[in-house]
Amino acid sequence: MSTPYPFTAIVGQDDLRLGLLLNAVSPAVGGVLVRGEKGTAKSTAVRALAALMPEVPVVPGCRFSCDPASPDPACPDGPHAEAAGVSRPARTVELPVGASEDRLVGALDIERALSEGVKAFEPGLLADAHRGILYVDEVNLLHDHLVDLLLDAAAMGASYVEREGVSVRHAARFLLVGTMNPEEGELRPQLLDRFGLTVEVSASRDTDERVEVVRRRLAYDDAPEGFAARWAEEEGALRERIAAARVLLPRVVLSDGVLRQIAATCAAFEVDGMRADIVMARTATALAAWAGREEVTADDVRQAALLALPHRRRRNPFDAPGLDEDKLDQTLDEAGPPENSDGDDQPDPDGGGDDDGGGGGGGGVPPQADGEDRTPPQGSEGDSPSPAPEGAPDAPGRPAGGEQQPVASAEPFRTKMLSVPGLGEGAAGRRSRARTEHGRTTGARRPEGALTKLHLAATVQAAAPHQRARGRAGRGLVVRRDDLRQATREGREGNLVLFVVDASGSMAARQRMSAVKGAVLSLLLDAYQRRDKVGLVTFRGKEAEVALPPTSSVDAAAARLESLPTGGRTPLAAGLLKAHDVLRVERLRDPSRRPLLVVVTDGRATGGPEPVALAGRAGRLHRSEGTASVVVDCESGYVRLGLAGELARELGGTAVTLDELRADSIAGLVKDVTAAGRAA
Repeated sequence: MSTPYPFTAIVGQDDLRLGLLLNAVSPAVGGVLVRGEKGTAKSTAVRALAALMPEVPVVPGCRFSCDPASPDPACPDGPHAEAAGVSRPARTVELPVGASEDRLVGALDIERALSEGVKAFEPGLLADAHRGILYVDEVNLLHDHLVDLLLDAAAMGASYVEREGVSVRHAARFLLVGTMNPEEGELRPQLLDRFGLTVEVSASRDTDERVEVVRRRLAYDDAPEGFAARWAEEEGALRERIAAARVLLPRVVLSDGVLRQIAATCAAFEVDGMRADIVMARTATALAAWAGREEVTADDVRQAALLALPHRRRRNPFDAPGLDEDKLDQTLDEAGPPENSDGDDQPDPDGGGDDDGGGGGGGGVPPQADGEDRTPPQGSEGDSPSPAPEGAPDAPGRPAGGEQQPVASAEPFRTKMLSVPGLGEGAAGRRSRARTEHGRTTGARRPEGALTKLHLAATVQAAAPHQRARGRAGRGLVVRRDDLRQATREGREGNLVLFVVDASGSMAARQRMSAVKGAVLSLLLDAYQRRDKVGLVTFRGKEAEVALPPTSSVDAAAARLESLPTGGRTPLAAGLLKAHDVLRVERLRDPSRRPLLVVVTDGRATGGPEPVALAGRAGRLHRSEGTASVVVDCESGYVRLGLAGELARELGGTAVTLDELRADSIAGLVKDVTAAGRAA
């Protein structure tokens, strides 16, 4: 087994270390979600934490790590007779992104359950992680149903496996740590709320600190054991501090004044439900125990709010994370400081006093949470043209010969669902019909691999004619492997929604482009809620460009949309051909994910020889490959040329106006797309 990187050798990342240590002191805090860019020691810190956890006494031979002092009465390996326990190190169990449901929660041997009536259960990762750490890297890329199972087990402290009336329950209490890169997609707000704490991490911009990070990493890579030995003393001191804080934790007093501050803070920031109040109370108590105190102070409440509330305030992916510190301080002052709150004790996340620059209390406002400028999206720095000077032509309906300054989008609105016709087999989502592991049962088939969803009626029907030949005696049904039938289910899949946005001069009128951006932003929000991948192609001037390659991050797509400049001619054909290239590559990368092409334009095509005919040929190319498409008609005014409708016919799709995007008339859109494609 490789030597883990020492926790105390991590440079900086105060919030990350503090969040992990508070959960080590009090697992009831509810875990921590670590959000940040790649290469910021997220995984290193989580794996290093296991070496600091106290050893775990377990019942010998128990696959579910029962505590010999109080074994689980419902343990599948029980009941356990009184026996001396054995100690082992706390485990860190990693849940891979591609894990199945059975790998997570365990699996029942359905054949033995039916024929012998025994609960032959193979434990999953939740059982392995009991009384240890469960680490989920890239938690935002897990299927929603796996995240639901994971967080339910973390909240209840137990895992339940149900298969056609046969059930198994076992304890599953663990420190849950998830890491994610927001650029790859967000978690749903309901899932964010289930994590106790969240921290934002980013690479330091301090030269000396970056030098120290590289120096220590190179030293560790050259001689891991020797490097770990140099930090053994600091590791031992931190391990003892965690153990002491655990002992002190039950004696920490949470006064009524502190509870009023917690409740007032949660109410002031309008967080949903009561989970935030409970998590803040537990976090403040853990902070006091970590500082060696028996009473919670105002500083503990403030620190707990900065760790427990930012992710609970996000209503959609376009909301900025973080808290307003001035508002937080004002709320705490108005609620009244608790007694004996001197604010002198500050939590020290590493406890070792080493010189790694991480001796601060951590827990400030997460990066980019206080109105700071974000790092420009990849490909935007240096590529965005200079803003047009004041007085540039922007009259409604007047094509701008030059480039226009980007305008803000209108307020987003709720759109009707756009779907890809037919039945797909893509990744689980909430848009188009598909064959999925979860959903309503539509039939049965022979299992091609391991049986995961038994169709009981079909299995009994297959086994019934052979009972006499198999020598059945008694009431039990003789079931063989060939009799088993897998349930086929229908649910919803996520799609690739590729936006092709006209940014030419004909779209440059300020009010008009603002409405167009608002409509696209609304569709992006809908794509986020339906777990789609999104991409963005824009065209103007003489060419088209991929503003955002297909990604799960609608946040990035919204940022590119806001900075989109306009002006010049309308190379509609170039935009459609660029979209075709993007879809061709994506079909090779992810053939099961079906695309939905959304073209946002007024239908005009200018520039180059025969621009209208060329655009028609590009549209027919998409239609020949069966790509589902929708044209959002942005033409305005009393006189309409209907060019967007003609483009929709070439694509084999349908056209819808900006106003209709809000209306019930769009409900039959998929049927119209299919009919138009057949008619063509």
